[in-house]
Amino acid sequence: MSGKESFSIQNKIFVPKTKQKVEKIKGYTIKYGNIVENGKIIDEVLVSYFKAPKSYTTEDMCEINSHGGNIMVRKILEICLKNGAELAEPGEFTKRAFLNGRIDLLQAESVIDVIHAKSDKEAKAGIKQLEGILSKQIAEIKQDILDVMVNIEVAIDYPEYDVEDVTNQQIMDMLQKVEEKLLKLEKSFDNGKVIKEGIKTAIIGKPNAGKSSLLNAILKEDRAIVTEYEGTTRDTIEEFVNINGIPLKLIDTAGIRQAKDEVEKIGIAKSREIAKEAELIIAIFDSTKELTPEDKEILELIKNKKAIIILNKIDLKSILQEDDPRFKKISQHILKISALNAIGIEQLYQEITDLFQLNEINLDNEIIVTNIRHKNLITKSIHHIKKTKEDVTKKMPLDIIAISIKDILEDLGNITGEMVSEDIINEIFAKFCLGK
Repeated sequence: MSGKESFSIQNKIFVPKTKQKVEKIKGYTIKYGNIVENGKIIDEVLVSYFKAPKSYTTEDMCEINSHGGNIMVRKILEICLKNGAELAEPGEFTKRAFLNGRIDLLQAESVIDVIHAKSDKEAKAGIKQLEGILSKQIAEIKQDILDVMVNIEVAIDYPEYDVEDVTNQQIMDMLQKVEEKLLKLEKSFDNGKVIKEGIKTAIIGKPNAGKSSLLNAILKEDRAIVTEYEGTTRDTIEEFVNINGIPLKLIDTAGIRQAKDEVEKIGIAKSREIAKEAELIIAIFDSTKELTPEDKEILELIKNKKAIIILNKIDLKSILQEDDPRFKKISQHILKISALNAIGIEQLYQEITDLFQLNEINLDNEIIVTNIRHKNLITKSIHHIKKTKEDVTKKMPLDIIAISIKDILEDLGNITGEMVSEDIINEIFAKFCLGK
C-alpha cells in the first residue's frame, strides 16, 4: 500500500507482536505479527514500513509479506480493500514515483524492460537505464543547449549590443556538438534493438532436411516432432533461446516443396514469407543427397540475406561439401553438423555471434538506446538540429532560431517526461502489470 492512509489502514488489520505506535517506527523497518479480521488471526506475516519521502513512490508505504498461495494472498488483499485501500491501476506505483519526481519517464519505462527481459543483456540494459545513465546523458545534452540559449535570450532582449555574430558561431558549435552526441545515441539503437527484441531467425529447408531436429538440438528439448516422414511440420513453431546474452526468436518452418494438400500449401507459403522478414536465416540441407530443385529455390530465397548454410547429417556419408561454389556464392557462413546428435551446435552459436558482432556489444562502457519511443524522439531532435543549422546559415533572425532550438529541447524533454502529454503517460503506464 502507498499513500497517506497506508499506515492507518495497516493499523486496522495488523497486530504486531511488539506493540509500538507507527510514529515511533523507523522507515526501512520490518515488524512481525498477524493479519486479523474480526479478532481472528488470518495469517502470520512480516510488515515492512517505508516512510515518506524515502520510499519507492516517495509516499508512506507498507508491504505485507505473507505465506504463499493464492487463497491467503487474495484474502489479505480483500481485507485491505474492506478497510479503505483501493486496488492499484497497472503501473500505478511506478507512475506515482514518476509524478512525485523520484524518477523520470525514461527510468519508469526501464522498469518494464527489467520485468520483461528475455536475456541477461536485456536485463542489464534495463538496470542501467533505471540507474539513470541515459537520463544523465540527455540532461547533459540539454545543458549544452541551455548554456547557449542564455546568450540567445540576451541578444534578443538587448539588440543594441552587437553580439549576434558571436552568438551565431556559438549556436553552430553547440548544434554540431549536440548532433554528434545524438547521432551516437541513435546509432546505438541498432544494438539496442537486438538486445531488446532479439534476432528473428528462420530455419528453412526442404522436408526431412533436419529443421525440427536442429530446433530441438538448440533448445535441448524435444520441442518439434521428428519422424522419417516428410512434411511433419505444417505450421511454424516459435521459441526463444539465448546466444551470448542475446535472445534469438527461432522459427521452425514448414518444409519447402510442392505441396500435397491445401494445409501444407498454406504452411509453405508462410515459410517463404517468414524467410523474407527474418533478420537471420538458417538454411539447412541434407548433406547425403544432391541438391534438388527445392534446395535451389531455398538458395535463391536466401540470396542477399544474412544467412548461415547448414549441411546436416555429417554422421552419415556426405555428398555435399562446404567448398561447393553453389553455397559459397550465397554465404561465407557454411557449417557441417549433425542436428540429430547435436554435433556442431556450438560452432553455429559462434557463427551467429560473429555475424551479428554480439561480442562487441559492451553494456559496461556504452550508453545503448533500447526503447523505440526514445529512438524516434532522438531522430526527431536530429531533424530539428539540421533545420536549425539551415536557419543559422541563412542568417535568420535570432528569435526564429530560438524557436527551432526550443523544438529540440521539447523533443529531449519528451524522452525524460518533462514535456510529455498526459495521454502518452497513460499509454506508457498501461503497459505495466498490477503491483508495479
